Amino acid sequence: MRGIKHTVLDLVRLSTSYLAERGVETPRLDAEVLLAHVLGLDRLGLYVNFDRPLEPHEVDRYREAIRRRGRREPVAYILGEKEFMKKTFSVSPDVLIPRPETELLVETVITRINEEIASDSVSLLDVGTGSGVIAIMLALAFPQAEITACDISSQALAVACQNAARHSVASRIRLVQSDLLTGLPPEARYHCIVSNPPYVAQADLIGLAPEIRYEPRMALDGGADGLVFVRRLIEEAGERLLPGGFLAMEIGATQGEAVRLLAKERFYGYVEILRDYAGRERFAFIRKVES
Repeated sequence: MRGIKHTVLDLVRLSTSYLAERGVETPRLDAEVLLAHVLGLDRLGLYVNFDRPLEPHEVDRYREAIRRRGRREPVAYILGEKEFMKKTFSVSPDVLIPRPETELLVETVITRINEEIASDSVSLLDVGTGSGVIAIMLALAFPQAEITACDISSQALAVACQNAARHSVASRIRLVQSDLLTGLPPEARYHCIVSNPPYVAQADLIGLAPEIRYEPRMALDGGADGLVFVRRLIEEAGERLLPGGFLAMEIGATQGEAVRLLAKERFYGYVEILRDYAGRERFAFIRKVES
């Protein structure tokens, strides 16, 4: 086999078959993305080089990437990066892989701040920041904002720090190691608290796609009912919000009514549950009763 010069197209076809046999949902796409990464090309560059023979070291690197994908390791972890809102962010197994639903959360938060917060310099808090995508996109949207991003994981904060530097906002985001809001200064108040907390019920973790086992369990596991951290956020955020401010959270598709009840129990005056691109209840926007 060492004497055979495989072309780009040869390897894409072989890898597509290999990944399909292992249950990968998008085998051709993943095969192309990984080979483009190995060769330093985009996918268009890959197409115009289908007849190009690969060097042995390129074949070796590609085979290792395909083996990892065949074990159902997420493509983002193999590449070490993921696109979010048309920008590229570093990711590792220490952080949850950013998803399109969270893009919609950020877009909606930006719209709400522009429409509803009457301040030139808003104070924003991203709870459970992970890779930092939420805080960084808010920093890019609001150059005058005061932004804090917290996470219980020091490893996650290291990734967030790397991404903040990558997008030239490191000086504008304060990173804090904190278990939700408990490690933040007691006097700190915010116009907006936003979070994508762990919200998967423990019993549901078993049925998730094999790729999920590579992601940090602490970023997914929401306890027995999936609401452990959602409940705590609702409890802790109330006294931290400035007048007119709001808590915005990503939630599970079946948790909307439970979140409404939790918010009412904590004397919030306004709860709105919004849907994601698939029409599922996915986001909660909550305000405290003005005193």
